[in-house]
Amino acid sequence: MKQKLEPNSIKISIIFVVIALIFFVLIGIRAAQLSLSSKVDGIDLQAFASSRTTKSEVLKGKRGTIYDCNGDVLAQNVSSYTLIAYLSESRTTDKDNPKHVVDKEYTAKMLATVLDISEEQILKYLSKTNVYQTEFGSKGRGLTELTKDEILALGLPGIDFIETQKRYYPYGDFASYTLGYAKTTVVEDEDGSSEETIIGEMGIEKEFNKELSGTDGYTFYQKDRQGYKIAGTKETVVPAIDGNDIYLTIDTNIQLFLDRALEKSEKYPFEWETIIVADAKTGAILASSSNPSFDPNLRNMTNYLDFNVSYAYEPGSTMKIFSYMAAMENGNYNGTDTYKSGVYTTKDGTEIGDWNRNGWGEITFNYGFVLSSNVGVINLINRYINGDILKSYYNKLGFGSKTGIELPQESSGKVAFKYETEILNAGFGQGITTTPIQTIKALTSLTNDGVLLQPYIVDKIVDPNTKKVIYQSSRKELDKVASTNTVNYMKMLMRLVVEDPMGTGHPYYMEGYDLIAKTGTAQVADANGYGDNVIRSFAGLYPGNDPQIIVYYSAKDTGSSGVTYMKQVINEFITNVSKYLNIDSTNDEEVEELLQYKVPSFVNKNTSEVEVTLKGEGLTYVKIGNGNKIINQYPQSGTIISSIDKIILITNDQNITMPQLVGYSNSEAQTLLKLLGINYEIEGTGYVVSQSIPVGVIVKKEDLIKLVLKPKY
Repeated sequence: MKQKLEPNSIKISIIFVVIALIFFVLIGIRAAQLSLSSKVDGIDLQAFASSRTTKSEVLKGKRGTIYDCNGDVLAQNVSSYTLIAYLSESRTTDKDNPKHVVDKEYTAKMLATVLDISEEQILKYLSKTNVYQTEFGSKGRGLTELTKDEILALGLPGIDFIETQKRYYPYGDFASYTLGYAKTTVVEDEDGSSEETIIGEMGIEKEFNKELSGTDGYTFYQKDRQGYKIAGTKETVVPAIDGNDIYLTIDTNIQLFLDRALEKSEKYPFEWETIIVADAKTGAILASSSNPSFDPNLRNMTNYLDFNVSYAYEPGSTMKIFSYMAAMENGNYNGTDTYKSGVYTTKDGTEIGDWNRNGWGEITFNYGFVLSSNVGVINLINRYINGDILKSYYNKLGFGSKTGIELPQESSGKVAFKYETEILNAGFGQGITTTPIQTIKALTSLTNDGVLLQPYIVDKIVDPNTKKVIYQSSRKELDKVASTNTVNYMKMLMRLVVEDPMGTGHPYYMEGYDLIAKTGTAQVADANGYGDNVIRSFAGLYPGNDPQIIVYYSAKDTGSSGVTYMKQVINEFITNVSKYLNIDSTNDEEVEELLQYKVPSFVNKNTSEVEVTLKGEGLTYVKIGNGNKIINQYPQSGTIISSIDKIILITNDQNITMPQLVGYSNSEAQTLLKLLGINYEIEGTGYVVSQSIPVGVIVKKEDLIKLVLKPKY
């Protein structure tokens, strides 16, 4: 007999069936979602699965090297290291061979003997909980190979290093504003990950960051549970591409002459000074210096502007060169015409005077140039040209426009004048602003028979992978701006400026050296008009009969002795560079032969053999340490030095003993201490007269040496 189902039982059965159907429908929808959608709950399933079975490693492209015109390295990548400590006990599988930090107190004590970090601070890093590994802050990064080896020699378990690349400038404070600097920066990707990359932030490093930066590659392979490549599986490798190398027109030897010469003015309180040297026949920049400067390795700059390119100021009387050229090119200049010197009164009653407001009476325009007479320029404008002609000629020479030099943040300056007083002031370089590189460009017209040249500082760009030259610079003619007669006439006047005893450039006269020039002194405007501050300038061609180099030097000061120190800078530089370039020989038998020895590379050579070589050459050298091998030197190879210059040899001795620094110049002392990594403080300027740490004492990294300097004379 069949049992009759109750209505309630039927209802319950139907509910179970419906629930089961809904469950299966949901499963179907989820399955479809998983199979059709690339992302579920915000997770990329394909990437998730791939990450569990595959591994990708980035292959870093090396940043290109910057060289001088002779192939000497000015900026390069070097390995640096970040110290890490593994804290997780899970790393250790064999107690007899621990892979994590076991004794934190002992580890902190030993690391403090090498690192510039206190034992207590190191212990804080090592005492972190629930972390797999730890780093040691900024002082645990950027470690050198020597420091890394010192730490490894301690034999501490759980200590490791992450190798990275950093930018290194072997010459330190050398053409710093030209080179600029590049630093390691952490860049975050869209997926939240981050990586370190080197980015140029100033100078050539910034302007050519794209060309210098390499292209990263990667390797992609299947991995097992331990993360190792599965044998027999395919591996995809996209190689990294190194960045291009850049060769500058800078000549290291000429740059060193310039830097050494600038030491002459260290005792004088210039607010700033800047000097630039160009090849007169090509427009290539051979050297560029500014003071104050900075070391790109330390980035201790007080100013971010390159004064030779990015800072425009009132140039003063060096502009008279181009005002006179404008009159000559206008076709009716007569240098034997005369005018009354002293003071000129404009139509609105403004008085404009010569630097000698009493004047020299009635003098010729030619002699007015030699004496740097402002009233002479005023009469020149009124008699031979006008404001429109003057402005047009300035613009033709490139003033008021960027030169296009391959450096960032170039200033165009401002050449704008309309009213009488503005026009007359512009004629002698007041009320307008220019840059040193613009003056260099304009002066090339006097060294190339009236043809204006394009100044440049990049010689070539080379692909280091193929050695192919992908860019080659060369002399570039822009415009014919002056006739041969104008050029010869102007050079004759510039010669008189230096050779005539009354000429404003006579302090720069050098017996036996054919130097021609024009000087300038521009008052600096402030909130109350023109005050006591002045910018002194020197625009020189050497040798005058057939110029090979152009020199433009300017400095800001408030005293009256600035010319004395500028003269010393120019005289020493011309003496050295003339011998180096075989331009001209002096007739003065008392001038010392400064260039006698071209320094070879001593790095990795036997110390005793190097000493024998230097003694045989009669050269002065300083040996640091008693190691059997040379690991660093100064000056670098290829530098031409004199018998009075010092060669510094750093050996592979682990103990650094304090050398004798008394008698060293400011730059010599700083160079040696930087090479040794010794901290220092300097009081005064000139030459070292005392040092706080005695000679022969072993120096520790935390030590600080204090030097007292005084002028030699």
